[in-house]
Amino acid sequence: MNQLAPYASRPDQSRGRRYPLPPDPHRNEFQRDRDRIVHSTAFRRLVYKTQVFLNHEGDLFRTRLTHTLEVAQMARSLARRLGLHEDLCEAISLAHDLGHTPFGHAGQDALDEAYRAAAPEAGGFEHNLQSLRVVDLLEERYPDHPGLNLCFETREGILKHCSRRNAEALERDDPGGVGRRFLERTQPSLEAQLANLADSIAYNAHDLDDGVRAGLLEYEQLLELPLLAQLHGQAVAAHPTLNGRRLLYTLLRGLIAHLVDDTARATLAEIARHGVDSSHSVRRSPPLVRMSRQTGEHVQTLQAFLRERLYRHPQVWQTTRAAQVVIRELFTAYLAQPDELPIAHRERRPLEAAVADYIAGMTDRFALREHMRLFGAGSLAAQLT
Repeated sequence: MNQLAPYASRPDQSRGRRYPLPPDPHRNEFQRDRDRIVHSTAFRRLVYKTQVFLNHEGDLFRTRLTHTLEVAQMARSLARRLGLHEDLCEAISLAHDLGHTPFGHAGQDALDEAYRAAAPEAGGFEHNLQSLRVVDLLEERYPDHPGLNLCFETREGILKHCSRRNAEALERDDPGGVGRRFLERTQPSLEAQLANLADSIAYNAHDLDDGVRAGLLEYEQLLELPLLAQLHGQAVAAHPTLNGRRLLYTLLRGLIAHLVDDTARATLAEIARHGVDSSHSVRRSPPLVRMSRQTGEHVQTLQAFLRERLYRHPQVWQTTRAAQVVIRELFTAYLAQPDELPIAHRERRPLEAAVADYIAGMTDRFALREHMRLFGAGSLAAQLT
């Protein structure tokens, strides 16, 4: 563990767990959270959940699990630079996508649409809130309580976004808990802010890699982006004969290093500018973990490039649309035939929430298998397998 800065979170000052636990003589509280997350069922499911490309489309594309591990690695590296608590950053990073649906953001959008149509009063589906539901309620590993019973600080970091409606519902259920900051417009810990930005750094760089591997992006297209053109020039100057995948990896490694270094410098400058000297003052300050203005603009340009050239590529879009139909039809089928749900879900109320929980917990391949079971071998799901 690195030397903690005054503004870092400390496990011995944690706001605790919903269900008290005796201390562990060998692990701090944030390490215990990390271990509970890694051993959870939801964590294992991430290996068969889509990042951009469906799992069966290639063995080397990122899955939600490999993305999660890359986020955790970057978060720990940045935490060490900033004097933050590495174990807390890692725990948040490992849990941040536990509530994500099958088929990536396409599945999330389809489940949100179906849930809103069936239960407008519920406020739709939010995958960050679903990740919190997983660790608070849906995991079934311990004899005395539901969920994983994580520390407040880990749970707070998992819930990085939340609508006011859902924050108010959380506040009613747990006054002063993880929903309160969305109502008071205060900030989470620096570790939570850092895990959030590490997520962005990871998927921006690695979606470029997967896009080139899939043949949907050409290396030359990447050089349309000023930052990548600059990094390409540096790579070629250092290694004039470099080409192919080694050149791509050198470029992407340079991109990650640039974003990590820039984030560390800009964040330390923000901490100093606002006179932050404790974890409590972090919460009263504006967001502190950030990139410089220039690098932030480069990242926005990169994200727009990925959105237009990769996420909306006809090949990806065709698969995306089919996957969304699968999710919507599964939701409709389970609502109409609750007996098709496992007993634990069909007895939960409201039924719409139980169906959303069940679908969100599916892997890609299980969702496709269920769709074929309910709609037959000639169903749309068969086209995606």
